[in-house]
Amino acid sequence: MENHTKVTEFVLVGFKSHPGLQVLLSVLFSTMYVVTVVGNSGMILIIRMDSKLHTPMYFFLENLSILDICYSSVIIPKAALSFSLGRRIISYNGCASQMFFFSLFGTTEAFFLAMMAYDRFSAICNPLLYQVTMNKSLCVRMLMGSYLSGCINCTIQTGFTFSLSFCGPKEINHFFCDVPAVMHVSCSDTFVNEIIMLSVCGSIIVSTALVVFISYGFIITTIIQMPSAESRCKAFSTCSSHMLAVSLFFGTVFFMYAQPGATSSPYKSSIISILYTTVIPMLNPFIYTLRNKEVKGALKKTVKKERF
Repeated sequence: MENHTKVTEFVLVGFKSHPGLQVLLSVLFSTMYVVTVVGNSGMILIIRMDSKLHTPMYFFLENLSILDICYSSVIIPKAALSFSLGRRIISYNGCASQMFFFSLFGTTEAFFLAMMAYDRFSAICNPLLYQVTMNKSLCVRMLMGSYLSGCINCTIQTGFTFSLSFCGPKEINHFFCDVPAVMHVSCSDTFVNEIIMLSVCGSIIVSTALVVFISYGFIITTIIQMPSAESRCKAFSTCSSHMLAVSLFFGTVFFMYAQPGATSSPYKSSIISILYTTVIPMLNPFIYTLRNKEVKGALKKTVKKERF
């Protein structure tokens, strides 16, 4: 095996710009992180406090909020500090750990979104069997299966990436240790690793996206066939927020990991990465709250309780 211990640390270049803009980026990232944590924590609190929201749909939504907090925490605090203090160095082991947990939470989120689509399919297309189909035991098994799939993928991605040799340059043209960006600075031939990344990530993205598209294909067909406009409107309102979240997530992730040449444009990758590492986790609580009458009702009830 080639020696890959020559480099003991990396430099996260991030976005090369004027020092004043670096401070602005730090403030922007810090603000988005605070909004992400507060928004998702609020969503978790609302779901746990209102017994009406103790259903499979909100079980998955609560766990999605927990996942989004973890997902953002792996990336944003380190990036914000790097922008503000100019300390862009990350150790070899720190880089591997960041990649491991980022891949874990990112993969798990893809499976979460697929599970939520299947849950909506069961609720709208088979309402009479919904309580039997989506029982607590199945929901927990689906949750554990998602994390297990995430563990398998992050072990493969991190293991293969850090089996490469890193002998310089040690500058990673990104604001965190993403797989394509780290591969780009290796002095080994990365062709096999790129094929593995494309195969593994591509299969995960395609399979989870297929579950989403097939589920929503049946959902849309069922909604169209509903006799009353009120029923159609109610059914669509329960799905529209999830459809928006799915579109944002899979659109950006497909661009990053499921196409050939993903390592060829590091700067473009950095821009796209901001969407799924900071923007989407921040927007998710608002997307699900603003488009969901049950969550808005629970929020109003909680606010009234706090006032009294």
